[in-house]
Amino acid sequence: MRGEMTSPAGIVVVAHGGREVSTRPVTAVDPPVLRMIPVAWAIGRAVRGDGIAVWRHRFEVRGWNGDQASPAGDLSRLLDRVRARYDGVPVVLAGHSMGARAAFRAAGHPAVCAVAGLAPWLPAGEPVGQLAGRRVLLAHGSADTVTRPGDTWAYAERARAVTSVTALEVRGGDHPMLRRANLWHAIAAEFARLSFGLPGGPGQAAAAVRAAAATRAPASVV
Repeated sequence: MRGEMTSPAGIVVVAHGGREVSTRPVTAVDPPVLRMIPVAWAIGRAVRGDGIAVWRHRFEVRGWNGDQASPAGDLSRLLDRVRARYDGVPVVLAGHSMGARAAFRAAGHPAVCAVAGLAPWLPAGEPVGQLAGRRVLLAHGSADTVTRPGDTWAYAERARAVTSVTALEVRGGDHPMLRRANLWHAIAAEFARLSFGLPGGPGQAAAAVRAAAATRAPASVV
């Protein structure tokens, strides 16, 4: 696992996107996998020196695959291994698109303290009960034409019945997070810092994350 250290104070697991249906194995050069490299790098830079490990997880197969929910089970097995090796070490999950859906499904695992969804795929009916007691971030671009921002905001509203939710709209942001990429990366990094109780950082993203935590409506990052 990339980013592993001997005895971390905390772990961030970064999860890539995928497809609705596919049993093809994921490779290291798949575009969704490559897209998460700078996200993981930004998080790692933000928590450098604080004993936090940042792992880029690679799913076994590319698809969600209906009721199999393949990546959710994959992520849960990883968390079981984390707990067996690092019992008591808090884990933050940060996922993009399908990876976000998997992260939210797996968020009820005892090792998880927080979960972030970047341009998440959260269709109607996704459960929220497992989020109780977890810090939650949902960030979606206003120009996303692959997954629906409206589904994300509806999910956020339901999740608020069990936990506090930080919801951010990235103005003009697209699904692969290429437009305003630095802002997406900074949002993920700031959320990781706050989830581990570290002081908030400087800059627009940090201010937006803190401000959005205090309101119910999605806060827009201009």
